[in-house]
Amino acid sequence: MAKKSALNQIISRTCVGIVNSMVSWKQSSRTALADFLGTVTWYVLARRRHIALTNLRLCFPDWTEEKRTATAKQVFRNLVRAALDHSVLAKGSAEQVQAMVKFTGKEKFLELCDEGPLIVVAPHFVGLDAGGIAINTFRRGASLYQTQSNPIWDKWAYDARKRFSDPVLIPKSNSAMKQVIRVIREPLPFYYLPDMDHGERNSVFVPFFGVQAATLPMVSKLAKLTKAKVIWGIAETTDEGYIMHLSDPLENFPTDDPVADTERLNRELEQFILRHPDQYLWTHRRFKTRPQGEPPVY
Repeated sequence: MAKKSALNQIISRTCVGIVNSMVSWKQSSRTALADFLGTVTWYVLARRRHIALTNLRLCFPDWTEEKRTATAKQVFRNLVRAALDHSVLAKGSAEQVQAMVKFTGKEKFLELCDEGPLIVVAPHFVGLDAGGIAINTFRRGASLYQTQSNPIWDKWAYDARKRFSDPVLIPKSNSAMKQVIRVIREPLPFYYLPDMDHGERNSVFVPFFGVQAATLPMVSKLAKLTKAKVIWGIAETTDEGYIMHLSDPLENFPTDDPVADTERLNRELEQFILRHPDQYLWTHRRFKTRPQGEPPVY
């Protein structure tokens, strides 16, 4: 086990070094390499391939199997590209990051930050790290942070997120929400990724493309508790880099019904996904937790 662990560390450090060295590459060169490596990982990572195809079959039953497969393959390429683009996020200057990540709604976002508490709902599109780190090049913010099992990858990702403006990164834990509430009230814009299956505890079942999905109703509850305005932060991958779309504040949100609010967020998220279905993280087991009596899907 010790030899295997040491070998994994050597491999991880080598991979990090290789990716970091791509900071000066053109976007087209990183994308070309990602297309090749993404195709390789499609065949190597059978479990993730199965999860992605299962999700797409559940969410898009009217699609042909050929369309679902083509979309899933592009997801793998986009994920690898996002990993290679971390070279700029981890080693590039603020100017390089800003050149790679453009914004819509930036001026309104800055106004909202000055007005009071703000929650940026950032769903799991492949460019979400690029969008979050780029925001910190001009505005200090806060976000939850999931520790990675590989310590080398974990440090690399953590350090990349901390490079600009010293954002508050809150480790996910049972007590994390107390700190989240404090930073929102400070106020710091809170970059929140709520569209994951975190199990049945504290979740509600609401439709996601017609399938009941365990979803945390925390956007509604946090907005209610902190009196924060809520906007979308959608990271779009483009040929030139990324565009971070920051929306206007959601109207009539939150209400007194967090379940209805959460269902509304899922409906709006579906519309964003339909624009770029191959940029969403379909490799996550979004339907891992099933309503009582329903069989597992993976």
